[in-house]
Amino acid sequence: MLAEVGYEEIGMDHFALKTDTLYQSMENGKLHRNFMGYTASKTKAMIGLGVSSISDSWYGFSQNVKDVKSYYELLKENTIPVYRGHILNKEDLTVRQHILNLMCRFKTAWDKEDLYFEELPDALIQLKEMESDGLIKIGTNSITITEKGKPFVRNVCMAFDVLLKRKQPNNQLFSMTV
Repeated sequence: MLAEVGYEEIGMDHFALKTDTLYQSMENGKLHRNFMGYTASKTKAMIGLGVSSISDSWYGFSQNVKDVKSYYELLKENTIPVYRGHILNKEDLTVRQHILNLMCRFKTAWDKEDLYFEELPDALIQLKEMESDGLIKIGTNSITITEKGKPFVRNVCMAFDVLLKRKQPNNQLFSMTV
């Protein structure tokens, strides 16, 4: 339906007209994604303001408290209302880059040593069924999501998410996104 009126798929569940900066960014390989969605500008710092908001400094995340009353009490005490956070290690940054590549370009590669991570072979094994279904193509050092596979980009990304696998090792990728 969107394609009939000129919209093009630019990423996971997102469409834009060819005249839009999001489409042009995708065409130029500059499309980026953050907590807010797709963007034409890549920023390495995003400050979340408000209850439960998430901040991203590229090397770490933090989330504000989830309760309105607690949030305002902390502000009155001149305390930053952070509830929790995570500092990204080298593996986290590598995985993040692969996930962004898949979400913004429908492909990723690990032809450089710094893009390889220890659990990559396990992720590839987990993706074999998707490959046999024609959803992705696994190359020697790359993965490309096919047209048929674009609706499942979230599932492909989940295979790379080592933190998710460590937290929920027995969950199947498909059932978690349905």
